[in-house]
This record gives sequence, structure tokens and C-alpha cells, in this order.
Amino acid sequence: MKVILLGTTGYHPNDRRHTPCMILPECGVLLDAGTAMYRAGRYLQTSELDIFLTHAHIDHTIGLTYLFDVVRDHPLKHIRVHALSEHMVAVDEHLFSKAMFPKKPPYKPRLLRGPVVLSDGGRLTYFRLMHQGGSIGFRLDWPDRSMAYVTDTTAELDADYIARITGVDLLVHECYYGDNDADWAKQTGHSSTSLVAQVAQKASVGRLVLVHINPRQLEDDPVGLDTARAIFPETEIGEDLMELEF
Repeated sequence: MKVILLGTTGYHPNDRRHTPCMILPECGVLLDAGTAMYRAGRYLQTSELDIFLTHAHIDHTIGLTYLFDVVRDHPLKHIRVHALSEHMVAVDEHLFSKAMFPKKPPYKPRLLRGPVVLSDGGRLTYFRLMHQGGSIGFRLDWPDRSMAYVTDTTAELDADYIARITGVDLLVHECYYGDNDADWAKQTGHSSTSLVAQVAQKASVGRLVLVHINPRQLEDDPVGLDTARAIFPETEIGEDLMELEF
């Protein structure tokens, strides 16, 4: 199974990264729809597309307006957007208000109320995260592999979501700040390096990939990779267009 990180920053794109979006081409799944969404069409391998939104913040949803170009790159029979009710309402009333974007793309909304069976037989479950405006994380399971996606939350060792991600082969987790700015992480509802690594260690995951990097940081090591690896050695920093096998 392969997941491709289409966008790995948060808040706004920069000269190195686009905002959150990742694709699992083999099962036609997109997690979040940030500014990297325009890249999805070149990787899709299915005739249907399921988009799962963690929340309604603009850096995670703006890519829904790019769907017209995505389907020109890769025609699709069906597009479904899955989200909590309050997030779907926010997208419909604001992102696709007539004054903002009068032509709504051809997708069908699907409210998340429980587990979702994916086109290849995999199973997606979601869990609540602590973040301003609300957010959720995802766990995806197949008989022989698993992954989790956690973004827009503050990593803490007593966080409820740790139980939901325990044992996954791949954890893609936000890390907006390095340890020097850990106080900002708590103020803004985001995560910092050491605590993310400690969460991965406590959850006994196989591999940790850091995303949702602060867009003000353009360097190769924006969050202190050595710090993370001293706690959890199997840590990497996600980059746009990185392909992850799990």
C-alpha cells in the first residue's frame, strides 16, 4: 500500500510545501483537501474518489474548489466528501457560498457517523481531537497493514487519541513547531517535536512521518529531526510528493 503526501504544511503554502492533502491511489482515498489538491489527478488509479476532511479550516478544504481540474486530469464516475456534520455545513455555507465560489463541484456529501468501508475493503474510523473549531483524526486498517493521520491538535502524553492509533504501521502526525516554540504549540492548538515523538513511542507505532510543518520554516530540518529520533528513531520529516510504502 502506498500513500503520497501531496501537501505537508499548514496555514498557507510556501515556496517548498502546499497545505494538507495526501492520497492513497490504490483505493481512491484523499485525506484532507488543501492547496495540494490540484496534484491528485495525476496519481489516481480508481474511477471513484472518497475525500475525508479532518475539519473545515480553509487550509484543509480550499482544494475542494480545485476538483474541476482534478476530474479533467482523471475523469471520475463518483466523488464523495466525508466529514462531520458541522464541518460539512461550514464548507457548504461559506466555501461554496454564491459570493465565494458559485459553481459547486460535482461531489456528494457523506456525513461521518461511524466506520467507512473503503473501495478495496479497508476500514476507516475516526476520532475526536482537541483543536479550535474541532478536528478529527483517521485510522485506516486492512488485514495486513494500518495507518493513522493526526493533524491540528496538541500532542500530549495523556491525549485520548493515543489509544486509537496504537500499533499502526504508519503514523502521519502534525508537527507545526520545534521544541523551542512548544509554548506556541499549546496556544495555537498544534504540536511540537518531542511530544509528537513521545506519542509515537507510547502508541508503539511502526513509523512516524511529521507533516503540517510551520510554513515560515523553509529549511531541510524545520522541527529538529535529531530531537525526535532520540525519542523515536523511526521518524522522518514529510516532504511534498514523498511516497510512503506501508
